[in-house]
Amino acid sequence: MSTTSIYDKGLDDLVNVNSLFTIAVFIGLAYATPGQRSLDDREECNAGASISRRLVIYEVVAFSFFLLSSLLAKTLKMHIAIFKDEFKSKSLQIIRVVMLTLAALGSVIGCFFLQLSMIHVVEIRLGRLSCGSPATWIAAGTVMTVVSVALIFYVPTVVYILYLVWRQT
Repeated sequence: MSTTSIYDKGLDDLVNVNSLFTIAVFIGLAYATPGQRSLDDREECNAGASISRRLVIYEVVAFSFFLLSSLLAKTLKMHIAIFKDEFKSKSLQIIRVVMLTLAALGSVIGCFFLQLSMIHVVEIRLGRLSCGSPATWIAAGTVMTVVSVALIFYVPTVVYILYLVWRQT
């Protein structure tokens, strides 16, 4: 498999994953309406306006990083197609590596903020974590665990790939 086809496949996958995450961002934004009551019967367990505000902030930040990542990945793909005859050029290699690094970093940071926003969605729907509802803790714990495990595998792999790419430059 050639270097350009590896870049191509990896960049396509990155854009596809970012698209799925972007859908999750917009679903999360639907829960940011003021005055929503949680499924917990206690009034003090309803998420207030501050949690809804933070949800919107985290969703917008996550979306921004996913968009940055996707746009850089698409740009890098076009860059490789346009300059495929000059693939060994030192300055073009540096540009490609910087774009790849920022695209990967944008995806990881977007995942972090998406995770934070999903915890706020859980609090809005099931009640605040401080109320100690088992359902809230299970849902929030599951989001934290699953995303953290995924990032534990994803981040070192991306760092290793970036190390290999930077070493070749």
